[in-house]
Amino acid sequence: MKKLSVFNVCLSIMVMACFFVVAPVAHAEKTLKIGIVDCYTGPASTYTNDVRDAFKMEAEKINAGGGIVGRQVEVLTRDSKFKVDIGLAAAKELIYRENVDVLMGTINSALALAISDMCRKEEVPFFATFSKSDKITGEKGHRYVFSITENTALAGKAAAVGLAQKPYMKYWIAGDDYEYGHSIADSVWNNLQQMKPGVELLGQTWWKVGEPDFTPYITAILSAQPDAVIIATGGRDCVPFLKAAKATGFNERVPFFMHTATELSTLKPLGLEAPEGVIGTSNYFYYYPETPANKEFVDNFEKAYQRKPAVGAVYGLLAAKYIFGAYEKTGAIDTEKFIDNVEGMTVDSPIGKVTMRAYDHQAMLPMFMGVTKKVAGYDYLIASDIVTIAGEDVMPTIEEIKKARNQ
Repeated sequence: MKKLSVFNVCLSIMVMACFFVVAPVAHAEKTLKIGIVDCYTGPASTYTNDVRDAFKMEAEKINAGGGIVGRQVEVLTRDSKFKVDIGLAAAKELIYRENVDVLMGTINSALALAISDMCRKEEVPFFATFSKSDKITGEKGHRYVFSITENTALAGKAAAVGLAQKPYMKYWIAGDDYEYGHSIADSVWNNLQQMKPGVELLGQTWWKVGEPDFTPYITAILSAQPDAVIIATGGRDCVPFLKAAKATGFNERVPFFMHTATELSTLKPLGLEAPEGVIGTSNYFYYYPETPANKEFVDNFEKAYQRKPAVGAVYGLLAAKYIFGAYEKTGAIDTEKFIDNVEGMTVDSPIGKVTMRAYDHQAMLPMFMGVTKKVAGYDYLIASDIVTIAGEDVMPTIEEIKKARNQ
């Protein structure tokens, strides 16, 4: 009997030990997991860090207030290094191993399309936060993908609205030879032809992403003597190209348009060495519009990160408002009801109310067109002569979306 008693005691101790080891894991509070895949190394990171930081700032507010749907928000980030294979592998790891509830990213349009396709198959909501290919919510759009940023269809039409008012008739197109470059160039040119019949395309020049020397391309473009040039560079090459434009005097010899050329993330790294007179568009400037909502956002972001917010910060903020707002309305972790609630949702932001169009899941953002200029009190160039173009005025029609999707 004594041996049996000892055995029972040992067994009881083992059972209790297992309980204390396993119980905390089994009863651990679940979190609402948001995965972000984006480029955090290299030139493109000047745009993407603000997306992540603004989103985290909002997540911290949610957590401080007790969380959402009974859960704390957990943000997991992965660096794509601007490579599709690395980014896609990171997205798979977040979905299959980390079991994220929502995925966000990325500035690389080709990667965004690849992740979007995977999320469609896995039925995981994906918020494209900086990729601007119109295929994301157009031709390749589906139930599980949303676009927070303006896409090339919106940006191209907005650019055409502004360029159509200029006297230029003979154009040259040049840019990065990948998805975004061709998409933004086609959108600007196709819309410009409709708005200003008679414009002529003299030729096109395309270089590889990450091109180290733009001088030969600039020389060839200038020799063609266009009235103006449409520069279609993506996030990685915007800053290097503007640097080359300044060094070669390109901006002084021919007017050129480049989407995001007036954006803080593009201009700040160049300081006062950025070229003046470049026509550019952006969804946000921290100094415009001068509203209480924008001032409050700038103050909060600067207090948190000791820098002014760039356009990516607005994308991160909007993503947070749509995601957390939809979960709050849903009241549970229910993917299909969550998607239903994001569709058509309108949220407040530093640039006014922004609606997520229900049909194609495209945020209807305003566009601000301006010209780069040196202004006293700033140690980098800013946008001057800003013109606001409403998002609903440049959105592709639902009929156009249906046609793109062969519906």
